[in-house]
Amino acid sequence: MTESLLATPAAGTDLPVPAAAGARRFWRRLRAQRAALVAAAVVALLVLVALAAPLLTALEGQDPFTYHPSLIDSARGGVPVGSLGGIGAEHWLGVEPQTGRDLFARLVYGARVSLGVALAATVIQIAIGVAVGVAAALGNQWVDQVLSRITDIIVAMPLMIMSLALLAVVPASFPRPVLVTLVLGLIGWGGIAKIVRAQALSLKGLDYVSAARLSGWRTWRIAHRELLPGLAAPIITYAALLVPSNISAESALSFLGVGVKPPTPSWGQMLTAADVWYQAAPQYLLLPAGALFVTILALTVFGDGVRTALDPRAASRLRVGTGRKKKARGTGTAKGTEGTETSRGTEKDTAEDAVKKEATL
Repeated sequence: MTESLLATPAAGTDLPVPAAAGARRFWRRLRAQRAALVAAAVVALLVLVALAAPLLTALEGQDPFTYHPSLIDSARGGVPVGSLGGIGAEHWLGVEPQTGRDLFARLVYGARVSLGVALAATVIQIAIGVAVGVAAALGNQWVDQVLSRITDIIVAMPLMIMSLALLAVVPASFPRPVLVTLVLGLIGWGGIAKIVRAQALSLKGLDYVSAARLSGWRTWRIAHRELLPGLAAPIITYAALLVPSNISAESALSFLGVGVKPPTPSWGQMLTAADVWYQAAPQYLLLPAGALFVTILALTVFGDGVRTALDPRAASRLRVGTGRKKKARGTGTAKGTEGTETSRGTEKDTAEDAVKKEATL
């Protein structure tokens, strides 16, 4: 049917757009946004650092778990010895107060936990949300009502309170990064389910989907071949915005003491331990906080850039607005020129009349 054609329907029509042309258009619009490209480069660098954490710490010659009591001044309450928190050739970002663990090693390993939990939770949320949304759109009235009410309940649940409750009752032997991933993924899929259902209902009435149904295609085949390509744009956009939200949630849970537990490094867990050291060792607080800020900002800017690039109305609005401005400027210039010429003509006529009166007298 349309499996060789479709990426998304053209805006305002039922005509499908070839997938290759849609991809080229998307990349062209995304490349036009410099902020989104910079944000994408920052995100790629952070992911590379997280993946290369063992290699980076091996180059430094440290690991995130070894204690260095000789680098701690016990007489001052556990403050690192030396200037700037013990920064040197052996410890690139200094050491942790009280324990002496290497801060650089814990920061890059913390990126693995924070980014890994956020990305895995986003995948779970997208998978459940898309499945529920498409099933509600393609099912009968009873299926739609039941799934919609379940989605409403999930959306109404306070994420942090439910996460705190679930994480508090699970045995401590269960791996905390996996548990946080599951909790965030199983509670936070309501928003994407609503978006997918609404978009699928709008696509369901298009001609090519109706033709597939009249041809006798099964529901799962229609969803796979006809609906999912058209749902790619809102799903990708929402996923790009879900990742920073999940990073914030994981950091908040770890900061509250129910997320990732020591000695496993996590940016949120590092902030929990650093809240009493912001005066004596400010880098212990500023490093994970700065990493969180840069990551969330880059992901948010990149997500907004993806949304703009996937929006078929964004470029048209830009072109129409620019054309109107140019037209307005041209009209204003023409009117100003015409007014100037008219006033000059009036002044010339007045001067000629005055000369004629003097000659008559």
